[in-house]
Amino acid sequence: MTETIEFQAEARQLLQLMIHSIYSDKDVFLRELVSNASDALDKVRLASYVDKDVAVETDDLHIELVTDAEQRTLTVRDNGIGMTREEVVDLIGTIAKSGTAEMLAKMREAESAGSKEQTAELIGQFGIGFYSSFMVAERVEMTTRKAGTAEGVHWESTGEGTYTLEPVPDAPQGTAITVHLKPEDAEDALHDYANPDTVRRIVKRYSDFITWPIRLNPGEEEGSQEPINSRKALWARPQSDVTAEEYAEFYRHVSHDWQEPLETMRLSAEGTFEYQALLFLPSHAPMDLFMREHKRGVQLYVKRVFVMDDCEALVPEYLRFVKGVVDAQDLSLNVSREILQQDRQIQMIRKRLVRKVLQTIAAMQENEPEKYATFWRELGRAVKEGLLSDHDNQKAILDICSFPSTHSADEPTTLAAYKQRMPEGQDTIYYATGDSRSGLENSPHLEAFRAKGYEVLLLTDPVDEVWVDVVTEFDGTPLASVAKGEVDLGDETETPEGFDDLLSWMGTELAEEVKEVRLSSRLTTSPACLVGDPGDLTPTLEKMYRAMGQEPPKVKRILELNPSHPLVTGLRDAQAGGTAEKDVAELLYGMALLAEGGDLAEPAAFVNTLAARLQKAL
Repeated sequence: MTETIEFQAEARQLLQLMIHSIYSDKDVFLRELVSNASDALDKVRLASYVDKDVAVETDDLHIELVTDAEQRTLTVRDNGIGMTREEVVDLIGTIAKSGTAEMLAKMREAESAGSKEQTAELIGQFGIGFYSSFMVAERVEMTTRKAGTAEGVHWESTGEGTYTLEPVPDAPQGTAITVHLKPEDAEDALHDYANPDTVRRIVKRYSDFITWPIRLNPGEEEGSQEPINSRKALWARPQSDVTAEEYAEFYRHVSHDWQEPLETMRLSAEGTFEYQALLFLPSHAPMDLFMREHKRGVQLYVKRVFVMDDCEALVPEYLRFVKGVVDAQDLSLNVSREILQQDRQIQMIRKRLVRKVLQTIAAMQENEPEKYATFWRELGRAVKEGLLSDHDNQKAILDICSFPSTHSADEPTTLAAYKQRMPEGQDTIYYATGDSRSGLENSPHLEAFRAKGYEVLLLTDPVDEVWVDVVTEFDGTPLASVAKGEVDLGDETETPEGFDDLLSWMGTELAEEVKEVRLSSRLTTSPACLVGDPGDLTPTLEKMYRAMGQEPPKVKRILELNPSHPLVTGLRDAQAGGTAEKDVAELLYGMALLAEGGDLAEPAAFVNTLAARLQKAL
C-alpha cells in the first residue's frame, strides 16, 4: 500500500536549499517543529469546543521530545489535531502560494551571491517550518492521524525529490515527526540534537513561553513528566520580567517570520471589559502583503484559551501586517468570525489596538527616524490604504505618512515638514502622481512650480492615485494636483493676445482627442502639456483599470499650450496666414502625451507623420 509521490517543483527546490544549510543557526528547526505542534494542540482543543460530538482526546494535551543517542534520532510528538492523507500531500508536498516562483528566483540569486542571511530571510517569509528539519536530517519520518478519523498515515522522505505514504490503521491522534540526524560532528557537540541537554537548552531559549507542557524523554527518568518550559504567557507577565529575546521568539512563533520584530507593543484594559494584548510590527513586508489570499489579523485567546488564528475583526485591512495576541476575558470560547464582526467589545478593542499602533508609529517617526524609515519603506504602501478606509483615523494616518518630493532625492517628507518649508505666497500643497519618480521629475507639469521654487510631492504608489481624491487638505492647507485644473501661482501676468484663432482651430482639429485647447500658465520650457479637470481619471489610474481587465470610460483631457514657445508662436502665425496643417497639431498633441509618459493610440502613424515633417523641414 506504499505510494511514492514527487514533490512539487517549488517544494523540491526549497528542500534543496534547506539540505544545503542556508541557515547558520540550525537550532531553529526544533523551534519550528515545536511551534507547529503547539498550533496543532490549539486547534484540537478549539475543535472540541466547537463540536461536542467530535471524537477527540483532550485529557492530556502535550508535546513530547524524545532523544535517542544510539539511533541518532529526535522525535517531536503531539496529540493535537493531526492531518489526513490529503492534508499531508497539500501542506507538505506542495507550496500553494502566489509569488512562489519569484521568491525562489530571489533565493537562488542570494544563494549564488553567497548571502546566507538574505536567503534565510526569504525562506522565513514562506512560513515553512517543517522543511527546516532537513537542515539537520538525513531522513524524516512522520506519522499522523487527524482527530476524529479512524486511520492515520505514515510519511517519509530524504528530501531528494520524492516521499512515500502508507496508511497506519492504529496511529494515535496527533503527529509524531522523527528526525534521523546527520552523522555527528565531533567538533560541534553543542549542536548534538540527540543529546537531551542540547534539546533542553534550545527549548529554554526558543519555546519557553509555549503554554502547552513540553516533556523531554517522558517515562525514562524520574521527573520526566514535568514540563521543561515555564508555560507562562508573555502577555500576562509583568513587562519588566520579559526580555527582548523572549519577545522576539514569541513574535517568531506567532508570525512564522525568522527575523526579529521591528517594534513590540503591549496594552491592557480593565473595567467593563478586560483584555491584554501583545502586538508586533515586522521589520520587513510579508511576502503576501499585497496578494489576494493574504492572511491578516492577530491570534484571539479567551482567558488564555486559543480561539482563533488571524482574527480579522481585530485588525483593519491596512494594518494586516500587525501580528500578535489578544486575550479577552468575557467572550464565548466558540465565538464565530461572523459574530465577532458585530461584537461591541471586539469593536472597542479594535479601536484601541489601531490607536496604539498609530501612536507607536508616530513615536517611532519622531524619536527613532532610522527605524521609522525601515518601517515606512517596507510597509508604508499598505498604511496609506487606511486613508481610504478609516475615516476616523485619517488625520493620524496622514501625520505618519512620508512621501518622496522634489525637495530631496533621498529623504521622503512628511506633510508637516512640507508646510514648514512653504515659501511666502504658497497656500497649497502640490503633488504629482505617476508611474515613476524619474518620469514625474521630467514632466512638463512641474516646470512653473520648479521656477517658483515650489516643492511638489512625487506620488508613485498605485494607492496614491486613489487617496488623493479622498484627502483634500492637511491641517487646513488644501492639496492640489499639478496636472489637474487651472494653475494660479500668483503671477500677475497679462493674458497673451492673438491666440484665439489658433486655440479655436486646434480645438476643432483635435476634437476627437481633447475636450479643450487653452493657453497654459504651468509651462516654461515645453511647448504643450495635457491636464485633466478635477475629478477626471488620471492616465495612471486608467492603466491600472486596464491591467485589471476593466476598460474605463474614455476621458478627454485639456491640451495646454505655452504661448512663449517658438513652436506655438510659429503655429499661431502659420494659422493666421492660412498655412497651418492638421498634422502639426496632431504632432503637438502626441508630444504632450509622450512627455507625461502616456501611450500613443497609433504609434506608427505618429512616427510616419513626424518623419514626413522632418523630411519637409530638410
